[in-house]
Amino acid sequence: MTETTRLSELMTSLDDEHEGNDVSINDILKTFESRGFGPLLVIPSLLALVCPVPGIPTACGLFMALIAIQQVFGRTHPWLPSRLREVSIGADRFHRMVVRIGPWAKRFEYLFKPRLEFMNTNAARRVVAVLITLLSLSMAPLELLPFAAALPAGMLLLIALGMIARDGLVVLAGLAVAIVGGGWLAMLI
Repeated sequence: MTETTRLSELMTSLDDEHEGNDVSINDILKTFESRGFGPLLVIPSLLALVCPVPGIPTACGLFMALIAIQQVFGRTHPWLPSRLREVSIGADRFHRMVVRIGPWAKRFEYLFKPRLEFMNTNAARRVVAVLITLLSLSMAPLELLPFAAALPAGMLLLIALGMIARDGLVVLAGLAVAIVGGGWLAMLI
């Protein structure tokens, strides 16, 4: 896969080329390997955004912070314990998800394209990872306020999608909104 391959194409290729009864986190990581840490941030940020059950935003935030810290220290690919890498879903269920999400992903893909290449440098990725870590850790105290953890979760989702698409403009937009929101919250307190 080239780095300019669209996200929907990556998901479709994983669905088409996968052999076996299950699709594991390891299979997904191998497919999205050239996209770095972004894929591991999408699911927990989406879960924290749509599931305000007490404890979920904190758990998702801690997971994302642990992933981002690896990037702060210069890892090029995320490390996960083998037990977590083997967590899987059925191939049929994954196929249904790809079929359901595919049309929506194609509609939104025009928004994401490789832009602002300087955001893809090692130094920029590390700075973004520090900010992701701070945003992720902010979810725990914000969980005390109803739906407040959804704010950093939404920004983390936007940043993760920008990271996957190598779209520096989207990453910067997510970071800018997060910084403005953090400043606004600080003024309220």
